[in-house]
Amino acid sequence: MPKKKQFEIDTGIMNLGAAKIDTPLRNPRFVDDKVPQRLMMTSEELSELADEVVPMQFEKAGPRQKLFFDPSKTKCAVVTCGGICPGVNDVIRALVMEAHHNYGIRSVIGIRNGFRGFIPEYGYDLVDLTLDRVADIHHLGGTILGSSRGIQDATVIVDSLERLNINVLLVIGGDGSMRAAQEIVNEISKRRKKISVIGIPKTIDNDINFITRSFGFDTAVEKATEAIQCAHVEATGVDMGIGLVKLMGREAGFIASQATLAMQEVNFLLVPEDPFTLEGENGLLKALERRLLQRNHALIVCAEGAGQNLMGQPTKRDESGNPKLGDICGLLRKEITRHFSEQNLECNIKFIDPSYIIRSVPANAADRVYCSFLGQQALHAAMSGKTGMVVTHLKSTMVHLPLELVTSKRRTLNVHSDYWCTVMESTGQKSYFTP
Repeated sequence: MPKKKQFEIDTGIMNLGAAKIDTPLRNPRFVDDKVPQRLMMTSEELSELADEVVPMQFEKAGPRQKLFFDPSKTKCAVVTCGGICPGVNDVIRALVMEAHHNYGIRSVIGIRNGFRGFIPEYGYDLVDLTLDRVADIHHLGGTILGSSRGIQDATVIVDSLERLNINVLLVIGGDGSMRAAQEIVNEISKRRKKISVIGIPKTIDNDINFITRSFGFDTAVEKATEAIQCAHVEATGVDMGIGLVKLMGREAGFIASQATLAMQEVNFLLVPEDPFTLEGENGLLKALERRLLQRNHALIVCAEGAGQNLMGQPTKRDESGNPKLGDICGLLRKEITRHFSEQNLECNIKFIDPSYIIRSVPANAADRVYCSFLGQQALHAAMSGKTGMVVTHLKSTMVHLPLELVTSKRRTLNVHSDYWCTVMESTGQKSYFTP
C-alpha cells in the first residue's frame, strides 16, 4: 500500500540576528526556541484536511531569556489598520503597559489613521503613547489611533520607519494589513535593516488563515445574539412573522454560525460557504413557506456575503481586496414579499442590521483577557528579534505564525465539519427544504 503523503506547512519564524542582551524581566517562564510546541491539527483548523489528524510544530510565544534589542534604546511604533472591532484599544494598552512597566522602553508612538500615517503627504501627527494616554482606553470601542483602508507604498513606509528611528513596528489589522506587513518586511530585508515587524491579527469575521479565534469575535457573537433575540421576539409577536438579521461576514460565516448556536432559535442560517437558491421546491422561499405554515413564525440569520450568486452582478473588490457586496437582505425582503403575495399568504418581515453596533462596542471580559495576552506576547517576540510573524492562540497555547502562512488564503467555514453539522442540527433547516 503506498505511503500517504505527509501534510507539510512551513511554520518557521524569521530572526533579525542573535539575541545577546539579558532581559530585564524577572521571574517569568522563559521559552526555549529549541523546544517547539507540537499540536494536533484537524479539519476545524485546516480546511485542507478531511477526517485525518496531522501533528504540526510551532514556535511557542512567550518571553525569551536573551533579547535582540536593548530596551533602553528601543523605539516602538503601533499602527491600527482596516475596519474597527472590539478590543483594538485593549491591545494598544497591553502593548504600552508591557513596554513601559516590564521592559522599560521609553518610547512607544502611535501612527494615526493606519498606514496612511506613514505617508508624508497626509501630514498626520504622531501620538505619544504614554501610560496616562492609554490608562482608560480599554473602556472605549474603536481605536484611539484611527484607521484606514487601502494600499500604501511599502518603500515610503520603510522610509518613514528609518526617519523615525523605529526598531519595532506592531501592526494591528486584518488579512489585507498582514499582506501589507509582509511587503514591509520584504522591503526592510532588501535594505538589510534591523527592524522587527510583528502582526496582531484583527478581523471581526474571524477569517484569517490559521487563526482559529481573532480578538473581538467573542464580543461580536455576544452582541449578535442580542439582535437575534430581538428579531425572535418581533417574529413571534405577529401572525406569520419573519425575523431577518443581517450579520457581518463577507466571505466567512463564523459570526452568524456561532451566534446561531448560542441562541438555538434560528430556523434558517445563510452563509457564504453554503450556496442556496430562492426558487423551486428546494428553494429558500418554499422552505420558508413550509416553516410559516407549520409554526406561524420564522427566524433567518444572514451573513452579509451569503447568496452573492443571486445578485446578478460580478463581484468587484475594493482597494483593500475585500469584495464589494450586493444587498442580499434587500433582495430577500423583496423576494419573500413577492412570493407570499403570489401565494395569497400574509407575511410580516422584521429586519435588523446591527453590524456597525457590533463592531463599535468595547470588548467583553473574555476578549479583554485575550487582547492582554496578544499585546504582551507580541512585544516579547519583537524584543527577542522575531519578525515577519503574528501571534495567536492556537489550540491550547499561544504561538508564532509566519506572515506568509496567514496571508496565503482566507479562512472559511468547513461545511463538511462536525461544527457545521451541529449548527445545522440546531436550526433544523434541512427538514424545511425537503418537500
